[in-house]
Amino acid sequence: MTVVRGGDNVPLMQRGDHVVSRAGPATRSQTDRRRPPRSDQRRAAILDAFDAALRAHGLDAVNIADVAANAGVSRSAFYFYFENKAAAVAALLETMYDDVFAASDIVTASEGSPRWRIHSMLEALMETGAAHRYLFTAMLDARAASSAIREIWDSSREAFVPVIAAMIESERAAGNAPAGPAAEVLAGVLLELNDRLLERFTLGGPRSREELILGAETIWLHTIFGTAIGVDEVRETS
Repeated sequence: MTVVRGGDNVPLMQRGDHVVSRAGPATRSQTDRRRPPRSDQRRAAILDAFDAALRAHGLDAVNIADVAANAGVSRSAFYFYFENKAAAVAALLETMYDDVFAASDIVTASEGSPRWRIHSMLEALMETGAAHRYLFTAMLDARAASSAIREIWDSSREAFVPVIAAMIESERAAGNAPAGPAAEVLAGVLLELNDRLLERFTLGGPRSREELILGAETIWLHTIFGTAIGVDEVRETS
């Protein structure tokens, strides 16, 4: 995987012949008051203090004055870097993106059966959700309150559409998947499903993690390959 640069110096991720926006760094243009380098220690200190407060209290209870004090900066320094708490959450979400990209790489890889790749992708997505549960919960709260955060999240999801669509087209060309609606449409809808899956897993609900994965796995397989999974069927592992 190669990092290249797009317009306005936005980092892009290149996978073979496909280049897509890397949602993490690109989000700063919509939320940060300034574009500091990674070496900016004050920004890093603020994010560390904000992350600790988020883990301990949740987004609504985070106090910016306390965050600033714990970071060793003034309250105004927080707002020099971030417009509000939602913007700080968006910056922290950058830590999730590498894991999400890795999950996408699994399903588009050439190794393994389609069922194994889809199942492994969904497992990796759930692991990411479990590892960053507090952060994803904060993101959901921020997304509900901020149109900018909703746009950031939607853009990050849409960045995966060309890669998944290319995989669908490749499977069709190889005779492994039937013709159907535009690959971009299917890819977009399936990624929306993953979004909802991760939200339900994070917030909790009547379905177990295993049930959520099995249901989503069946939908992915049936949508792309025209096959489904029997409840009692043993999954392939390679």
